[in-house]
Amino acid sequence: MSERHLGRLDVYPNAGALAAGLADLFCNVAETAQTERGAFYVALAGGTTPTAAYKLLASDAYSERISWGDVYVYFGDERCVRPDDPLSNYKNAYDALLSHVPIPAGNVHRMQGEIDPAQAATAYAQILREDLGEYLRFDLLMLGLGKDGHTASLFPGTDPLTDNDRLVRATYSKATQTNRISITPKVINSARVIAIATEGPDKAAALGIARQGPYDPTACPAQIVDPPASSDFIWLVDELAAGMLTKR
Repeated sequence: MSERHLGRLDVYPNAGALAAGLADLFCNVAETAQTERGAFYVALAGGTTPTAAYKLLASDAYSERISWGDVYVYFGDERCVRPDDPLSNYKNAYDALLSHVPIPAGNVHRMQGEIDPAQAATAYAQILREDLGEYLRFDLLMLGLGKDGHTASLFPGTDPLTDNDRLVRATYSKATQTNRISITPKVINSARVIAIATEGPDKAAALGIARQGPYDPTACPAQIVDPPASSDFIWLVDELAAGMLTKR
């Protein structure tokens, strides 16, 4: 196989600095997209690090940098729960960010975690095709990294390229015994900017494998993130997560 696009590694001293870096990246990509193409298409992620960034983005210092009427929000994955469930990625983003900024409700496209997972995946894929067109290029796609090496809701044990052309598919987390909905690598690797944010010592081993371990995306699905050179691929991590990397 050709050499992988491992992405740029940005290491921050602590979780707070990492959240600020992710919020700044969000604003910078939004400003570029809105200036060059008139709109900003972003796929949000769940998890602790993105939530901290969302709270910053809701503050005046950040939110005033963005034309929210031209922001279109999507999600990379979702748990199969109701949108008002505390485990919902949509609820998390709504509570931390979307309810605090003047984004039109029609610009926010959530995955329907409360219906049959396969039906929800098919419906969301149709939304992506209609809104993003043939090339499916998010301006910014935000991801996290699990302790088991998963990203989005692509979990170890299944080839992450399964049903890749479907764009969105139903998945299952053995660790938490929960059904999920996830975009596929075809959508991930088409984004203009891909940002994987992770923090803490419990992520160090997974980060080391994802970036420097043997290539086996069925064991470490995060390795499937391998966009073309024309895309920006950035890892935003704190010092604790970077602790097992042999080179920076």
